[in-house]
Amino acid sequence: MASNSRRMIALVTAAALLAGCVTTREGRIGADDGTDSCRPQVVALDSTGNFFAEDILRGAAIGAVGGAALGAIAGGDWRSALIGAAAGGAAGAAGGYLAALQQRSADQAGLRASLAADLGRENAELDRTQGAFNQLMDCRFNQARQVREAYQQGRLPRSAAETEMANIRARTQRDVQLARSIDQRIGSRGAEFDTAVESVAPGTKAMVLASRNAAPVTAQARSPVALKLRPEAGAPEVGQLAARQSVRIRPVAPGYALVQSADGQRLGYAEQSAFNARGALVAPRSIESRAQGAGPAVADNDARTLAASNIARREGFSESVANAETAAQGGNGFELAG
Repeated sequence: MASNSRRMIALVTAAALLAGCVTTREGRIGADDGTDSCRPQVVALDSTGNFFAEDILRGAAIGAVGGAALGAIAGGDWRSALIGAAAGGAAGAAGGYLAALQQRSADQAGLRASLAADLGRENAELDRTQGAFNQLMDCRFNQARQVREAYQQGRLPRSAAETEMANIRARTQRDVQLARSIDQRIGSRGAEFDTAVESVAPGTKAMVLASRNAAPVTAQARSPVALKLRPEAGAPEVGQLAARQSVRIRPVAPGYALVQSADGQRLGYAEQSAFNARGALVAPRSIESRAQGAGPAVADNDARTLAASNIARREGFSESVANAETAAQGGNGFELAG
């Protein structure tokens, strides 16, 4: 019976791992036909998803193996093991990582240290993914700018310009879908971190989200305003606001605000100084200062601060993908007329 149980656990683990290996790079980003100058950036973004896929599978496998073993012991047959594996796999996505931390840590201090180390690695990978996505979007919008300029200068006929712009926009939409799939993996991995963090520093996620989701205020553009894809001076432009146009803004970074239409649609980012606001704009505090002020135990603060910055990074990536998706769907930045 023991050997049967071990075989069952091995099969369940292999199935969990194989479930994440059914796609190929070509299937995710298409074959390289040599016509896309942004291909290196696409490959770079795709490669960042490997880390998050592996970690997600590891968490699910922990839960599946634990459930299979428990079912085999309790039921004494393969049928019970299968039922246990299914239940364990469902729980593993949100609790497998915490269980693994508890098993490999001698005490709560060891658990906090392991969690902090893992969060540090996760944050570094999130930065790499965010950077790769930013570079890819910069490349796409630069492609669109070059086509627009060639058309406006008479170097490219309108029909050819329209075809090229449509191809760039279609590729951008595919890029966004790739980023969405990576974002989903990040979210699954994040759910495991959130469960572990809550056991060490309760309330961290609620604190971060409350700060990021502050209510926007009504504002009016002082003069024509260029809207950016990201809250950075060098980010691609995705639209324009007319002078005295009314919008809603919410501070998201030092000196910058997320700009929304009256019905809440994302329009882009712009400098706060470009608007006359009709309410008080509360500048967001740094993640570190919020986190360090939220918990009484100094030992918890390392994990809390890293967790808070992890949540902010995850939310920031999701937001940047959503902004790019809005631009690609609406054609903002992909028009022939500048």
